[in-house]
Amino acid sequence: MPESSTGRQLTLRHGPHSVVVVELGAALRSYSVGERAVLDGFAAQDRITGGRGQILVPWPNRIRDGRYRWNGGDQQLPLTEPTGGNAIHGLLRWTSWHVVESSDSRAVLEVSLWPQPGYPFHLHVRAEYALGDGGLEVAVTARNLDTSAAPYGFGQHPYITAGTAVVDQAVLTVPAQTWLRTDERGLPVAAEPVAGTPYDLRTPQTVGARQLDTPFGDLDRDTDGRAVVRLAHPSGALGTDVWLGEGADYVQLYTGDTLPPGERRRAIAVEPMTCPPDAFRSGTALVGLGPGEWHTVRWGIRPWGT
Repeated sequence: MPESSTGRQLTLRHGPHSVVVVELGAALRSYSVGERAVLDGFAAQDRITGGRGQILVPWPNRIRDGRYRWNGGDQQLPLTEPTGGNAIHGLLRWTSWHVVESSDSRAVLEVSLWPQPGYPFHLHVRAEYALGDGGLEVAVTARNLDTSAAPYGFGQHPYITAGTAVVDQAVLTVPAQTWLRTDERGLPVAAEPVAGTPYDLRTPQTVGARQLDTPFGDLDRDTDGRAVVRLAHPSGALGTDVWLGEGADYVQLYTGDTLPPGERRRAIAVEPMTCPPDAFRSGTALVGLGPGEWHTVRWGIRPWGT
């Protein structure tokens, strides 16, 4: 077989559950239960497109013009979304991560984020994937190895499916009290209540023609402290829950309408995030990671039904 475009492939198994994590960016490539696909991921020989399964560190989503100010200094990041004039999805997506642990049901990868133009800070990042009775649990920890505080945010970009050919027929539940109205560049303009809007998904709603590339906040949580986004098959017989735990205070929903033909609306990206888009500029929910400090985010995927 040709050499993989994403490096080493780490396969985790637990009963009928199977997950593959790749060396490139420590991305989540696939998740299946038996013959049922839980993620709309990518094949071993494919390049990653659309951010599929990627870890977004040290910021999720977009930064306007790639410019921000931190501790009295102005910084300029590369404009990795040139069509929108934004810096998008962090600095570690296309970096080779070091595999430090790999077993039947667990994988741990680590990487150093070195000081560089636009982000002159030194972080060490660790991603842990564990597969068990409750599905997949992910924990991503960043530690500041620098001598000064660093701005920090996290996100991840899995595309979830519930067994429908397109997302229009799927049933979506999002336990959010607010949504962020965005401009034509995908940057937040205002946080608004979901009540009375098409973004009120607190009760199950058929996705229909909704086009989402939308951040949500003020998440309702269960007794375990988790906010659960659910995508269900219209029959109600099966579905996939994405739970947001410690540190994940926002979620972005993306129906893939701007993806290339053939990939659009096949699945919904359910993106756990610590902060909304443009947090390096707004400061909203931005983590100030002091020297020696660490920050952990926990989230996971739980398929259910048959």
